[in-house]
Amino acid sequence: MPLVNMKPLLRHAMDNGYAVAAFNLVDYNTTKAMVKAAEGLNAPVICQTSSKTIDYYSHEEIVSWVRTCAENSPVPVVLHLDHCKNLDMIEKCAASGWTSIMIDASEFPFDENLAMSKQVREIAEKYNVGMEAELGQIMGVEDDMVVDEADSVLTDPADAKTFCDALDLSAFACAVGTAHGYYKGDPVVDFDRIEAINKATRTPMALHGGTGLSDETFAKAIARGAAKVNISTNLKHVFIESVDEYRKAKPNDYEPLRVIDAQYQACKELFATFIEKFGGKDQGAAFLATQRENA
Repeated sequence: MPLVNMKPLLRHAMDNGYAVAAFNLVDYNTTKAMVKAAEGLNAPVICQTSSKTIDYYSHEEIVSWVRTCAENSPVPVVLHLDHCKNLDMIEKCAASGWTSIMIDASEFPFDENLAMSKQVREIAEKYNVGMEAELGQIMGVEDDMVVDEADSVLTDPADAKTFCDALDLSAFACAVGTAHGYYKGDPVVDFDRIEAINKATRTPMALHGGTGLSDETFAKAIARGAAKVNISTNLKHVFIESVDEYRKAKPNDYEPLRVIDAQYQACKELFATFIEKFGGKDQGAAFLATQRENA
């Protein structure tokens, strides 16, 4: 089926108490594994791209991968641009076929962040795609962006309401105690803040820094309004380690397709685990049914 807009999908997730898993694709193999894992659970999925992934390949290549995987799939698939600061790249993604775009101007003061986000709001409306924006600074490392713990700023619920009211977001990324990358200690997630922000904004929350969180933490966050959960670091490790493990087990096997398939199967298993953990099983059909009813 055609790629879907993220906005109605995340609204359905928030209204029905589950979260859509969002994974940062690495190549065609991981893209296919995401969609096939979702198909196996009849669940929606978000295929995300970082700026550096687009720079390495191209807009055209990435769109072709995701469309190829999605067009014959019965489940809803979103192509989303993750943390991006470049307005030219954001617009090119929207024009090239991404169905959701994210501006991350969270390092700037509130007014400047909001002004930049409003520019992206115009792009989203122009191309009829979903939009995510961020307020507060999430600690950790995300691609080339580094935020030290001392520099992280938790999101204020009152500011969140002002921000979201001005932007009509598909997803709201905010700082609630999670971190990009693996956690060095036990994460201290502010569940009261998640709930307060959700009540103030009524906007589906994007929970960044999902790698390493406990099942209990996921469940509590989703129950309080997290409708999109990002997984990136975990995928990077499985992507590399699955090849290492195969080579250790079969050091004399130089058939590339068998190595690639081992990597594919490991990634697919990872994706399926998170999709089911976030409550996405059978929600693909449920979402599509509501879309037909509202058509």
